[in-house]
Amino acid sequence: MLQVKALPLAELRERTSEKWREYPADVLPLFVAETDFPLAPAITAALQRAVEIGDTGYMASRTPLAQAFSDFASRRYGWEPDPARIRSTADVSMGIVEILRRVTQPGERVVVTPPVYPPFYDLVAEAGAEVERVPLRDTGTRWELDLDGIRAVFEDGATAILLCNPHNPTGTVHGRDSLTALAELADEFGVAVVSDEIHAPLAQPGSGFTPFLAVSDVAQRVGYALVSASKAFNLAGLKCALMVTADDETSAVVRGLPVEVEWRTGQFGLLAAVAAFSEESDEWLDGLLRTLDENRLLLEDLLAAHLPGARYRIPDAGYLAWIDLTALEWGDNPARRILKDAKVALHFGPAFGAEGAGHVRLNFGTSPEILTEAIERIASLVGR
Repeated sequence: MLQVKALPLAELRERTSEKWREYPADVLPLFVAETDFPLAPAITAALQRAVEIGDTGYMASRTPLAQAFSDFASRRYGWEPDPARIRSTADVSMGIVEILRRVTQPGERVVVTPPVYPPFYDLVAEAGAEVERVPLRDTGTRWELDLDGIRAVFEDGATAILLCNPHNPTGTVHGRDSLTALAELADEFGVAVVSDEIHAPLAQPGSGFTPFLAVSDVAQRVGYALVSASKAFNLAGLKCALMVTADDETSAVVRGLPVEVEWRTGQFGLLAAVAAFSEESDEWLDGLLRTLDENRLLLEDLLAAHLPGARYRIPDAGYLAWIDLTALEWGDNPARRILKDAKVALHFGPAFGAEGAGHVRLNFGTSPEILTEAIERIASLVGR
């Protein structure tokens, strides 16, 4: 059974990406959503071959990418999106902006559900719309969509909702019933649902992940999905994402986007994504999920042993942990002190919305050794 292991710290520090260049070498970087694992072998082989033959030109007008993703979705989720209704673009954020520009008018309101991925606020503004906040409901055991709150803002005129499924930063997989209800509300009020599903390949087995467009015929009518291999396979710098639809009207919206939206797809990103979505990479992805499962449980044990005041719920998906440090009384933005005094870089909680006060987001897509050292460093601040 394949086990995907992180690279040694010395090798990781040779990387030139944001995670390894933002802070000095004495800082352990667990902030941005990059992982510390080697690439899946099929991706390495595809990129190496492209370099060998100089396959570095423009993305072709006909590629195997849409079919590769459809086959992947069929194997992994039991969902078979129509390849003819899939277009590529540079990244999920670009796809969100381009779709929002066409399903909203300037000044109209788009619902976001904080705490949520910080760029969502900027993407809505870039599209010319305004943010309408409807925070997730904390049930005491998990987070869920506040459907009553969403209904109220739909009734009040909001015209779109930017869904995060699985949710960043909480790692929540929204249940099928909740998504079905959301689709019904959107249909009732003529609202577009734009679903960011970039973390979907990282949903743990048994989590119940369902793509939004797969929940019902109504969801297909109101929804747009943005997907990518970038988070699961660590390909963010190669620039490739997919815009997926399942209805004639929504498909027409995406087909109507300027050709440049698709031409901004990176050639290496496309080649890497085809390899990532291939059946050849399934074993690697399964091994990664096992590693992340071990790490999310290890983090629970480390926090219990070293930071018993921390509150953490094991995420359903991904490699991002949402940790409440309020009880430690380190202020609204504890990541600042942790960076300064413990030399561990975490994502600032307040960046995710007002609900992030006292919180941090930690990336556990790393080795057990780095994760352990990071928590021990943070714990050394207690009582200081």
